Amino acid sequence: MPRNPRNQIYPANEDLPAAGGSGVLTRLWRLRTELLLVLAAGLVTLTLLGATQQGRWVPFVALTSAISVPAATRAGRNWAVAHFWCVVSRHRLQRVCLETTMHTRAGRIPLVLWITPTTTGEKALVLTRAGICAEEFEAYAEEIAAACWARNVNVYRHRARAHLVVLEIVRRDEVPGATSPGLDHLYGRRAWVSMRPDEPSDMRRRLVLPQVG
Repeated sequence: MPRNPRNQIYPANEDLPAAGGSGVLTRLWRLRTELLLVLAAGLVTLTLLGATQQGRWVPFVALTSAISVPAATRAGRNWAVAHFWCVVSRHRLQRVCLETTMHTRAGRIPLVLWITPTTTGEKALVLTRAGICAEEFEAYAEEIAAACWARNVNVYRHRARAHLVVLEIVRRDEVPGATSPGLDHLYGRRAWVSMRPDEPSDMRRRLVLPQVG
């Protein structure tokens, strides 16, 4: 039976397996951004409180300047907005895997190893679980796009490692930006094959930071 968004990988008379069987390390990895932000905010708060109580205002001015100056520049705002959407897309990808059949019978979902901004949205490097492949992501491309509030999603599989998948989340028209290190630099631009036969077989697009007004 060909794969499509309505084909279920479990029998119709069998309930879907309960999701959420991930280990502690996997859960910490999924929340790494939020945990680092909380840790950084706590350290900054403790540093400022200690400095102000001792009458030292130089650390206070330095820390507030380090935060406010980038926020006042267009490049700083672009960086913050781009990476905000990376965090949002990562959580939405995890949610759509939980709500569809893209999780194992033990309840484990694919692991988003890395997600980075592009000119049109984001690209996510995904490690699949046993029983899940790139064709599964292509079958649920519309569900993924809807979950990420995007226009569409393009799916690529690694030419030599079938367990690695790249999801290209397209939110907008291409906007010029500064080149940033990304998936192309890590695995090579010719290493990825599109799951759609009407598209070029290689993923050659450069990863760039979007310029947001």
